[in-house]
Amino acid sequence: MPLPVRLRDGSSVEARLFTFDGLRDGREHVALALGPSDPDVPLVRVHSECLTGDVLGSERCDCGPQLQEAVDRISRVGGFLLYLRQEGRGIGLYNKVDAYALQDAGLDTYEANVALGYGEDDRDYTVAAQMLLGLGADRIDLLSNNPDKADQLRAAGIGVARRVPTGLHLSPVNADYLAAKAGRGGHRLFLPGGSTLTPRG
Repeated sequence: MPLPVRLRDGSSVEARLFTFDGLRDGREHVALALGPSDPDVPLVRVHSECLTGDVLGSERCDCGPQLQEAVDRISRVGGFLLYLRQEGRGIGLYNKVDAYALQDAGLDTYEANVALGYGEDDRDYTVAAQMLLGLGADRIDLLSNNPDKADQLRAAGIGVARRVPTGLHLSPVNADYLAAKAGRGGHRLFLPGGSTLTPRG
């Protein structure tokens, strides 16, 4: 189904929206095809839902800017944006809000999830692999700083030719959050000049 999408510069690009039957977890995930059709190796962003960042513009995380960056970059070279309903690294919206309160009390984003009785990251990307195979994309360039995402996709039968880093969307509000992603989640976050973000302490 055609879906015009607005880019960061105010221009728009025509996307195609795909829905799926028979996904493993039964949730309503979607894919957007953007840019030139049938690139040799499509650029793919597997993006987990973040109501606070994607919709409300929260600066506590980098999700909203990463989503906007993905649409811009994929629309230039061709590929897919997969939007997965895995709020709060898989713990759900209300639990994520509870995790925010624990972060305000001094825990990092991973420690807060564990304190609530969940894993540090409960996302499962098997469904993303199902979606990609359904789209005919069994070999991709993955737009992500997250090594676990690439590892899970490979284990589910997707060839990840390259992991393409996203930009670093750093602000005074999310610096500790990003440092935790680098230190505990193994995310490669590149600072201007080529150095990487590392956690404090």
